[in-house]
Parts: sequence; C-alpha cells; structure tokens
Amino acid sequence: MKSLETELGERFAANAVFLGSDIPERYFSDWMTTAPAGTARALVRPSSTEEVSALLKICHAHGVPVVPQGGRTGLAGGAQPVQGCVLISLEKMDRIEAVDAASSTISVESGVTMGRVQRMAKEHGLFYPLDLGGRDSCTVGGNLSTNAGGNRVLRYGMARDLVLGLEAVLADGTVLSHMNLMLKDNTGYDLKQLFVGSEGTLGVITKVVLKLFPEPRTTNTALCALKDYDGVLKLLGHVRRNLGANLSAFEMMWPDFYERMTSGLAHLTTPLPHGHGAYVLIESQGTSPDTDKDHFERVLGAALEEGVVDDVVVAQSETDALRFWAVRDSSGEFRAVFWPHVGFDVSIPTGEIGRFVESLKETLKAKWSGTQTVFFGHAGDSNVHIGVKVTEGEQPEEEIEQVVYKAVSEWRGSVSAEHGIGTLKRAFLHYSRTPAEIATMRLLKSALDPKGILNPGKVL
Repeated sequence: MKSLETELGERFAANAVFLGSDIPERYFSDWMTTAPAGTARALVRPSSTEEVSALLKICHAHGVPVVPQGGRTGLAGGAQPVQGCVLISLEKMDRIEAVDAASSTISVESGVTMGRVQRMAKEHGLFYPLDLGGRDSCTVGGNLSTNAGGNRVLRYGMARDLVLGLEAVLADGTVLSHMNLMLKDNTGYDLKQLFVGSEGTLGVITKVVLKLFPEPRTTNTALCALKDYDGVLKLLGHVRRNLGANLSAFEMMWPDFYERMTSGLAHLTTPLPHGHGAYVLIESQGTSPDTDKDHFERVLGAALEEGVVDDVVVAQSETDALRFWAVRDSSGEFRAVFWPHVGFDVSIPTGEIGRFVESLKETLKAKWSGTQTVFFGHAGDSNVHIGVKVTEGEQPEEEIEQVVYKAVSEWRGSVSAEHGIGTLKRAFLHYSRTPAEIATMRLLKSALDPKGILNPGKVL
C-alpha cells in the first residue's frame, strides 16, 4: 500500500498539499487555541467537493484523522489540529454559485466568508441576516458547523434556521448532496441538520443553500437605561408587542460591562451616563421609510412615559448607531481593559437571567473575594456572555469553569449558546445533555464515522 504522503502527492496539485514542517504556522491556531508545530501530518486545500471526497477516501483507507478548517475564528477549539492529522482547509472553495431572487436563496461553497454572502445579497436587493464581528474572516462552512448565532437571532434564528440545502462528504468519501431551493421539502429525515452544529465530526460541509430576506429599507437604533433586570423583561415585552417582527436586536449590558468599557477605551463614547442598573441596545429593521422611524420613537417614548425605562437615546444617524454598537461590540477589546480573564458563552431561560447573574456573582465572590465580572449578551434570545477575573495574573481557569458551568446546569441552562463545544467545553457537555442524549450522539458518530477519523476529540 502506498504511503499517505505519496497518495496525496499523486492526487492533488503541488500547491494544494503541504507536508510536515512545510505547513504554514497559521493553520495550527484558531482564535482561542494553538497546537504545537508538527502536530499535523499534512495540510490539503481542496478546490471542489470531488477533491474533498478523494481526500477523505485516502484518509479513511489509512485510518488517519482529519480536521476540517474554515476561517479559524472559532472560540471553542473546534479547528485545533490533533496529533498526526491531515488538515483540510476549505479556503479555496470560495465560489458563489448562484443567487436565486425568485426563491430568495444564495448557493455558495463552504469557504465563502460571511461578509461576501452579505455583500452579494445586497447587490441583488436582498439581505443575509447572520452577522458576527468576524464577518470578513469566518466562513459559511464554519458558521454552519458551529451553528453560529450573533446579533439578530431574535428575529431570524440561528445559522441552522437559514439553511435550505446542503452538501457534505462523509468520512469514507461518500457525497451527500441535497442543494434544495424550496422552503417546503418534507421528504424524510432532514439530513442537513445532522451536519449543522456537529463541528465537522459527522461530515465535511462543502456547499450550502442559504435563505435570503428582503433588504431592510430602514434601521432604527436606541440605547436604553433601566433600573434592573425586571425592567429589562418589561421592556422586552413592550417592544415585542409594539415593534413586532421589525424587532431585530435586543442586546443587554450589565453596568459592570458598560462602565468598564466606556471608561477604559478612549475611542468609545458614553451615550448614557453611568450609574444605571442595566443598559439595553435595541434595533428595529423595517421596510416603510415614511413611518418606521416615527413609530420606533413613539414606542420608546411610551416606555419612557410609563416608567419602563429611566432614560433613552435614539440614534439620529448611522454614525450614532455605530457609536452605540461600538460599546456593545467592544468585548473584542478586553485585552486592553480586562485581562486576563476566563470567558463564557452560556444560555439561561430569559426570565431567569437576572436572578442567575446575581446568584453567580455571590457564588464567585464567596469563593474568591476579589472577583471581578462583566456580563453582557443577547438577552432577548437567552444568551449571556460572562467574563470572570478572580486574581491578577494567571487565572485558576479549571476551578472557575467548574463553578460557572455547575451554576448553569443548576439553572437549566446551556454551557454553549453559540460557539460550539470543540475541545474547550467537551468536559462540560454533560452539564447540558443527559447520558441518553450523549449516548445517542455517540451512536450517530459511530454510524457515520465508524473509524472515528473526523475531527476526533471534539464535541464528544
């Protein structure tokens, strides 16, 4: 039998294969983890589904582990190389195949970045709603593999809600292709959903059909200050009733986050003064330029008059809106003002988030009296991001994780809201999934990948 390296050299173009020490350093890291140089045996950059299939057939025959990579922007270690693996980078599979205005869909290869999908949709008068800070780096395949969320889940859903069709390659090279363009397709098992959120452990996504929407003609943004989380819940109910489907974002910042970021980062403005118990960023997108802004302001004016909010400032320009969003999105700059710390991406039932946060603060301070925290997130869809710092310098990460994830479990929450499990949360999966559920996941894994070569050590 020929060696793996020989087969790769015979099947793929020279510029598509890198062996051993020739693998560029950047492929050993994602956003959160770095594997030692030399961990991977080879890197292959296929340019088609057929090449992905051929590669997996070779790796399957040799029993060599395979780690798929997209933009390597993940936050859970899902793209981290494992010892002796072949890395599959989908970056050369970056073709936009079609935009179908009649069905409001776009068909793309998995290496296309989110930003390109957004821009192509806009060129056709349409809108792709999934949005993250890394939009010009993260890829569609990675977004689906991790079931990405972002800022507009409240209105449009998670990544899995935006997929109509999908093509994936199984561990043995079998190609499953169902590039469906129809909203209604009730033909047996919905196989595409097996691959969404499975982080490359069940198959390698190569192409997708994504839903598009009418391009919003208006966007209105406001920042509200409130007394406490009970007020946040009242405001959420108020804007849901009165803005209806136009409500596209409802982002909450606790004062520890808002005050730390607006005080610590010189480029940020402070749209509302410090000292309030909660801050909420609201966005509404609509299609009626003549009425949407007035309606938005009336809805928030009523919330102010009724005492639901203590203060509110409405963006009067795109520049204002960007200033508001800059505060909410400043978590990417924690290294400047809150470092080192241990970060978390969890979900808690929306009605319980306020009590959960207070309870967790008490638990952390009882164990570490000097604990500092920041809380922020997509409160309208139950997602809370948490930063914990209990001492200066290196943090007791494992101890902090045990405390936080145990609390999440006790409050019937999820240890991963939108970043996946990868390697970093694998040990805590049991806090959110029952033994029967995990056993069923393992059954699916063994059925689709009997040799266990697809992204081993991730998720399960």
